[in-house]
Amino acid sequence: MPLLPGLTEEVSLRDRSYIFPDRAAAGRRLAETLADMIPGEAVVFAIPAGGLPVAAPIARALNLPLDLIIVRKIQIPWNTEAGFGALTPDGEVLLNEALVQALELDQEQVASQIALTRQNLEKREALFRGGRPYPDLTGKVALVVDDGLASGYTMLAALKFIKKLNPEATMAAVPTGLLETIQRVLQEATAVVCLNVRRKRPFAVAAAYRNWYDVPDNEVQRLLREFTR
Repeated sequence: MPLLPGLTEEVSLRDRSYIFPDRAAAGRRLAETLADMIPGEAVVFAIPAGGLPVAAPIARALNLPLDLIIVRKIQIPWNTEAGFGALTPDGEVLLNEALVQALELDQEQVASQIALTRQNLEKREALFRGGRPYPDLTGKVALVVDDGLASGYTMLAALKFIKKLNPEATMAAVPTGLLETIQRVLQEATAVVCLNVRRKRPFAVAAAYRNWYDVPDNEVQRLLREFTR
């Protein structure tokens, strides 16, 4: 049985580590699960960079259009791998207020990190989307894909923005995720598909993959070229 209403998981993968060879293999496995779940028209949105190698096999297998949604985590000043919130494509700020307090970040530090994140988001928007407008999703399902859910704030930022495009439904699809984060995401998404649900901390997305690496910009651009053709 799934752990939460609205969650689809592979129970046999629950709480396991290093189960996917890489992001592409995880995407192919997600596509098998999603094949009978998406009614009508849908658009796959990848959160770059790590979400695109997962999303591309899904879009191929299900014959769906692929787009990017540019959201960025707001990095902790002394730990660029972790964040205390995220920015939506139109610059709306989502803060993990409890973490901000726990880290004892002052207003100046928060404002400085938000400004840096906004600059980075604008650069990536120009690099990867070239200023293209986001599509109208009226009557369509938006499938938002990332390589995992740790804090979940980038996914929450993506879903918050996607809702402004008037989709019929929103689905979050990830190979791996922390249960408490999935519960938070389910408050914004119609459904969540997460193959490998893990219930305990410490949690790292990388621990689900045998081959983990930072996805370079040229890989993002190569995958985009395939779908724009």
